[in-house]
Amino acid sequence: MPDEEQLSEVLSEFARTLATDFPIQSILDHLVQRIVDVLPISAAGVTLIAPGTKPRYVAASSESAFRFEQLQTELGEGPCLEAYRTGHAVAVADLNEEDRFPNFAARAIEEGLAGVFTFPLHHGQERMGALDLYRTIPGSLNAASMSAAQTLADVAAAYLLNAQARAELRASADRSRETSLHDSLTGLPNRVLFLERLEHAVQRGRRSGTTAAVLFVDLDRFKAVNDQHGHGVGDELLIAVAERLTAVLRPGDTLARLSGDEFVVLCEDLDTEATVARIAARIGHAVGAPFVLSAHRVEITASVGIAFSGRGDQLSDRLLEDADTAMYQAKRKGGARHQIVDLRERDRGAQLDRLERDLHEAPGRGELRTEYQPIVDTRDGRVAGVEALLRWDHPSRGLVTPAVLVPLAEQSGLITEIGRWVLEQACPDRHRWRNGEIDELTMSVNVSAHQLMAPDYAAGVAAVLARTDTEPRLVTLEMTESVFVQDSERALVVLNELKLLGVTLALDDFGTGYSSLNYLKRFPIDIVKIDRGFVVDMEYDGASQAIVFAVIELAHTLGLTVVAEGVETAAQHEQLASLGCDSCQGYYFARPMPAADLDALMRPRGGGKVLLPALVTA
Repeated sequence: MPDEEQLSEVLSEFARTLATDFPIQSILDHLVQRIVDVLPISAAGVTLIAPGTKPRYVAASSESAFRFEQLQTELGEGPCLEAYRTGHAVAVADLNEEDRFPNFAARAIEEGLAGVFTFPLHHGQERMGALDLYRTIPGSLNAASMSAAQTLADVAAAYLLNAQARAELRASADRSRETSLHDSLTGLPNRVLFLERLEHAVQRGRRSGTTAAVLFVDLDRFKAVNDQHGHGVGDELLIAVAERLTAVLRPGDTLARLSGDEFVVLCEDLDTEATVARIAARIGHAVGAPFVLSAHRVEITASVGIAFSGRGDQLSDRLLEDADTAMYQAKRKGGARHQIVDLRERDRGAQLDRLERDLHEAPGRGELRTEYQPIVDTRDGRVAGVEALLRWDHPSRGLVTPAVLVPLAEQSGLITEIGRWVLEQACPDRHRWRNGEIDELTMSVNVSAHQLMAPDYAAGVAAVLARTDTEPRLVTLEMTESVFVQDSERALVVLNELKLLGVTLALDDFGTGYSSLNYLKRFPIDIVKIDRGFVVDMEYDGASQAIVFAVIELAHTLGLTVVAEGVETAAQHEQLASLGCDSCQGYYFARPMPAADLDALMRPRGGGKVLLPALVTA
């Protein structure tokens, strides 16, 4: 009969450690040793079993007990397997009289075993294995010992179930973390894991004084692969690229995929910058070789940006940002190359960021204004219209050029608001200049692709014209061919809405960029504005003069009006007049000027017509 105090002590041990994180094998090893201490047996063993699998854990209080546990598994019979199968205890007081397990009994008797008492380990309907008690002398266990043994088995089962749940939870957490830190397509580290490793590298660099580098790899023309072959091929290509990049890196380098076709490499403990240059060259060569995929042969290149950590003195996010900047510098040089970051360009980027923030406050601070440049009738020199031009007087930088201002406005999302503001300024100014001969004066306003594609753009124009009491036919909206390239179907819808409104539409800078005669046929354009580049060369370049003449003839054939931009000399004016150009604008007539300065020029002269000083004859 077991000592009640010893049994209570064993149960207390298991109760105290129920919520601990002991490994399952340690639990089993401790269990069998303590059972031998409190029960009249010579050895004890435990085998954990799962359906359809071999035993997962085996513990034994002695070498002989371990052998008996293994023997039952090898033979496929024995009290342990029977208790697991039935869920009931199995008592064999004398193996010599046991006929249920003949093979096991014969082998066990040879090795000195006399009796076995087995208790199932289960929790509800879930069976986990069995606890085996071994005796070297025959004889039964009394009821108290049997009851104590079953109690120990039940407590052990609950403990093991809890331990298994913790182990599965840890495994699940590990798998979840692994998934959250790796790219699902390529299996490479993702941005989160890369930044962790980069931060560790920078910290090590600060302590040791060693140098690290980040290489930002972007595939050139990857979008074209997706567009031409589909995203399935694009994904297959990304996987192949990841494999090639892995093959050309050093063993300690970290390769990650940030997003899309962007890969990034962390190189630590660098001796010289030349090492990184060689790695970048290997990357370029590896990506540049043709990819033979499952259904297509694809050729691409890569642009690689490089940034160094110095001696561990830069923050990790700036290092990645610098490598990104260097990558774009490589792309601007044509791609298919590597580039070490030009910090001067990074500084320019920071300046543009500050300028963008300032632009948000510019309208409220009264820093935006409009200037106007006259458009003259080529035949008689009268002022037929004016073009409104946006200006930004920055309080510290001075005048910000349109080439900088417009992209900033588009990037910041302010272009629609600012474009509406220009129209609201220009329409009242036009009213002030209309009188007598210039009652039909037109007002031209530039429209960017971002503006035109904004929701309800035509409705916004209609609202401004209504508020300012402006006839739509006297307003010309000028746009470049980029409008049609961005989204031609959407552009056609919006332009037709504007035509229904009654405004005039002009195609600006014709002859450059994405020029296509199809635009003139497909879209409801009223005016073609010839780019200044052709006008400047007309006097000395026969090809430019021929192009201008051809554009004028084509436009007139299509019923369109032609305006020449950039007219700077009397000779250019005369040539354009001889070629049949309808209107001109440029420095020869007047430079862009504030509305107040234009007031004085908009007075009738030269036979009652409004003529600019350059065209007033003596």
